[in-house]
Amino acid sequence: MPPLDEYAVNPQQLEAGLKTLKNRQRNLLLLSIASTVVLFVAVIGLFMQQALVYSFFGLTMQVEQLHLPSSVNSDFASLGHQSDYFINLLSWFGWLFLKLFAAFFGAFIAVYLLRKIRFFYVRFQSFVLKFVSWLIAFMLIWGSLTYVQYDWNSGRNEEFQQVVHYDKNIQDSDMARYLAESDLPEPVKSYLLAQTALLHHPADRAAAIPYVQALIKAEKNDPQFLEYGFKPEQLWTMQNQLFQQTLTPMAKSVSTQVAQAELLNNALKWALLAVTVLSALMSLILFALAHQLKSRTLRIQQRIV
Repeated sequence: MPPLDEYAVNPQQLEAGLKTLKNRQRNLLLLSIASTVVLFVAVIGLFMQQALVYSFFGLTMQVEQLHLPSSVNSDFASLGHQSDYFINLLSWFGWLFLKLFAAFFGAFIAVYLLRKIRFFYVRFQSFVLKFVSWLIAFMLIWGSLTYVQYDWNSGRNEEFQQVVHYDKNIQDSDMARYLAESDLPEPVKSYLLAQTALLHHPADRAAAIPYVQALIKAEKNDPQFLEYGFKPEQLWTMQNQLFQQTLTPMAKSVSTQVAQAELLNNALKWALLAVTVLSALMSLILFALAHQLKSRTLRIQQRIV
């Protein structure tokens, strides 16, 4: 009979096998985290994709910015140029991803560095304390970046927000006072006041409807209507926000853009739904495999001891 030593397991082989299992478990855990991040981004995309797609075509479902027609006088032109809504939306997404990435991985780095200190090393033996520390670091990094974002954006479009601001009565706004003293044509005043009402939080529909109706009548009866410099996309937005339909020829001129936006919006919606389902399944499968490998590694370690 061969000696029993030939059937004995080499401790070095066990250690190498355990190391391989731990590496696989770590890789699976990292992949599950990555798929979870993809899932989170896809879910956010489902809520934001319509606004993003429509703004790409110069459209919005609600009035989001004040448009000054080319016929306004120098008093309004002195407000300057308002940043594009699509660019603002991309900037918001950029800040969101930056905060998610920096806070998520920065929290891990913070916990790793704290473990170098004896005081924290002893306490981080508890998973609960380690998780609480990671959560605190995540919130601190997120809060700091949010403050930087707010400070970065403060002052941008502030003059535009001030001119359309009012509490209850639109006649109390700076826009209404400016227009009362100006000699602008009535359709231009209606155009600006309708936007002012719809930019109110919440949208002042009761105040906006008479001004939009006046614009509809002016487009039919005023021969100089096309010379005022109104934005067709803004007219389309106002009419659909208030009446859920497009009523005038100028607003209908953007129908091609609307059709393209709707087509792309539907395609993107289904794509994001597919990514959401697949990433959710992948996260569950990878997490289950990582947990199974971890349990197997612990059993082997216990038997060795």
